[in-house]
Amino acid sequence: MHVSSHPPGGAPGRSPSRRAFLRAGLAGAAGVPLTAAVAGCGSGTSISSDPKELVLWYWNRSIAPSLLAKAAQQIPGTAKRLRADVIGGAFDNKLRTGFAAQAYIPDITAVNSNAALYFPSEDQFVNLDDYGAQDFKDDYYEWKWNLGRTPTGRFLFFPMDTGPTGFFYRADLFEAAGMPSAPEDVGAAVRTWDDWIAFGQQLRESSDVALATNAVSIFNQYVNASPERFFDKDDKPLFHEPGSAIRAAWDTAVKAVRAKVTRNLQIENEQNAAWNSGKLGANIEGAWWMKVLSDTTPDLAGKWRIAQQPGLPGNSGGSFLAVPKTCKDPAAALAFARWLTLPENQAQSYNEVQLFPSAPGAFTAGMADSGGFFGDQDPLAFFSTAAENVPTTFISTYEKQVEAFRDQLRVVESAGKDPDQAWDDAVTAVDKILKKRGVI
Repeated sequence: MHVSSHPPGGAPGRSPSRRAFLRAGLAGAAGVPLTAAVAGCGSGTSISSDPKELVLWYWNRSIAPSLLAKAAQQIPGTAKRLRADVIGGAFDNKLRTGFAAQAYIPDITAVNSNAALYFPSEDQFVNLDDYGAQDFKDDYYEWKWNLGRTPTGRFLFFPMDTGPTGFFYRADLFEAAGMPSAPEDVGAAVRTWDDWIAFGQQLRESSDVALATNAVSIFNQYVNASPERFFDKDDKPLFHEPGSAIRAAWDTAVKAVRAKVTRNLQIENEQNAAWNSGKLGANIEGAWWMKVLSDTTPDLAGKWRIAQQPGLPGNSGGSFLAVPKTCKDPAAALAFARWLTLPENQAQSYNEVQLFPSAPGAFTAGMADSGGFFGDQDPLAFFSTAAENVPTTFISTYEKQVEAFRDQLRVVESAGKDPDQAWDDAVTAVDKILKKRGVI
C-alpha cells in the first residue's frame, strides 16, 4: 500500500502571491501532472493559519447547514472547530489548482461522485486508513465504501451520501393506458431490459407516453447498475471485449430508440415540461430525484410511484469527504467525517437537504417520509432496499474520456445515424484519446 512520504500534519507555510497561485493553476490546466507542478513548490499551506480551525470546502446543499453550524462551535470529539466555505462553480478546478500551487488548500473537502478524477493525484490526500477509518467500514454500504478506495489500495474518500436508483413513473398515466400501475406489478412487468422496452412500446402505442427522455439516459442507467463499466482496475478498456457491458448498454439504448420508447429530449427544460404535460411518464434515476420531482411537478403530487428497474438497482450520484495531505489535523478531520455521517446525522441531512444516506442505520434514526407525494407508497423503504442491492463496481479516472459513446448515441437518436457505424466511430474516438494519454 502506498503511503505518502509527507507528514500528515505539517505547519502552514507562507502563502505565495495570487499571481503565483494562478500561474501554477494554469500549468495544471495545461495538462502538467499535479505531482510535477508541485515539485518546485515549498511546503503546502492551509487556507487558515488558526491552528484550532479546520477549513472545509463544500458546495451548496451538499451538507446540512445545521450540522455545519454545530461543528463551527466544536467538532465533536476534538479540540478543533470548523470553518465551512461554500465554493461555487468549477469546484474541481479550484481544488486541483490549489494542489498544483500548494496554496489555499482546505483541510477537508467534499468530493462529488467523480472521485476517480483524483486517482492520479492520490498523493495529495491523506490515506484515511492510517487514522483508523477501516474501523467504521461495516457501518456503510459496502459498494459505496469501496468507491472511496483507489486502485493502489489507499482509502481517500469517506462516504457521505448515495444515489440508489429506481424506476419513477406516473401511475395515473399507466392506469389510463390499461397498463399495470401498482409498484409491485410494474416491477414484475419490467424485470429485464427487454421487458422494459416491450412495456414502453405498448405504452407509447396506446397513449403516446414515453418511458425515457433520450437514449443516453438509458445507456447511463444501464451502466450505473452494472458491476462492469468501461475499464478494469488496471485501466484496461473493457468495451472492446465481445459481450461487454458497455456494448450491451449501447444495444439496449438503440433498441429503445427503435421501439420509440424514448422522447428524444436533450434539454432539461424540455424534459421538465414533458413530465408535467404527460408526454413523459417515467424515468430511471437516483433517490435524489424525489426532490427534483417535488420541485418541478408539484401539481402531480400523489400521482408518482417508484418500481424496481430492470435487473439490479444502480447508483447515480452521491459524494464523499477527503482530507488533503496539508491538513493541520487529519485525525480531527476524520473525526468530523465520521460524526457528520453517523446515522442520526445522516437522517438529519436527509430531512434538511434530502441527502440520501450512505449508512443503513439512518433509516431507523428519524428520516421523514415524503408527505404523500408518492401516494401511499413509502419511498424510503423502497430505496433502502435498493441501496442494499447496488453492485460493487469500479469507476476509472479515464471514464471522463469516453463521452464519444454518448455523443454518438445522440446522433443515432436525433439524426438517424447507423448504430453500428456510430459505435465504431465512438470506439475510434475514445481509443485515439486513450492512446494519446498512454492508456493503450
